[in-house]
Amino acid sequence: MGKLKDRLNEDLHTAMRGRDELTTSTLRMALSAVRTAEVSGTAARELSDDEVTAVLTKEAKKRREAATAFAGAGRAEQAAKETAEGEILDRYLPQQLTDAEIAELVTGALSAGGFTTKAQMGPAMKAAQAAVAGRAEGGRVAAEVRRQLA
Repeated sequence: MGKLKDRLNEDLHTAMRGRDELTTSTLRMALSAVRTAEVSGTAARELSDDEVTAVLTKEAKKRREAATAFAGAGRAEQAAKETAEGEILDRYLPQQLTDAEIAELVTGALSAGGFTTKAQMGPAMKAAQAAVAGRAEGGRVAAEVRRQLA
């Protein structure tokens, strides 16, 4: 079993013992998403820590988007709950890069790959995503790649 999944399970049990309902429900949801990913292929398998991180990143992004939607609809209480869940998930994710760090990594990836035009957006994005390695959301990376290929 991956170390990250073990940590999620241990923290879930600690939260349950401490009667921390928000952390308990958030970690249950995260572990459920991990289990779903484990059985989604042709054969059930154990996810690597990188794959678990990818699942958690997706779940954290859903929380941020939901919080924004709830806030826009004037539902502050639900927005706060989604934000709090996202913050709990963020504890298990790599430190997110700043805009300046993303710009620097994208510049390096584009120059290394010789990407200069918007027509090369696909391969340029692949190179940039590899350089960023899950430390920033795809939308932020894509915006920077588009800006630099302008």
